[in-house]
Amino acid sequence: MLERGGQVMTKIVPDVRRATLLPAIKLNVRKGTTVHTDYLHSYHVLKNEGYTHTKVNHNAGEYVGKDGASVNAIENFWRHLKCSINGTHTSVSPKYLGLYTKEFEYRFNRRHRPETMFAELLTTFLPLNAK
Repeated sequence: MLERGGQVMTKIVPDVRRATLLPAIKLNVRKGTTVHTDYLHSYHVLKNEGYTHTKVNHNAGEYVGKDGASVNAIENFWRHLKCSINGTHTSVSPKYLGLYTKEFEYRFNRRHRPETMFAELLTTFLPLNAK
């Protein structure tokens, strides 16, 4: 999930069924929020769950919906993640995919503050007596 102009939050899910995605959305997205998605059927209930739901129909060659919906930002995030994995690691096993996505999420969320990227990382992982 990506807040427009804000931060991304990643989570590995076993499938894209409504029963899997809806609880994650409800947990992380405030009701009343406008949610932009593609036409995946699992998202069709969002309007009934208290969200404003706009959709982009990629199958019809649409990249910005008639109502201004766009998923370009999150697709950009996934493209950069995939290029990073392919360029650096060649492949990633499902066992470690969550760790790679969280690392990339961390980097992405600090993209406008690169000076803090390693400072925060060091204070997070170094023992107190090593600071």
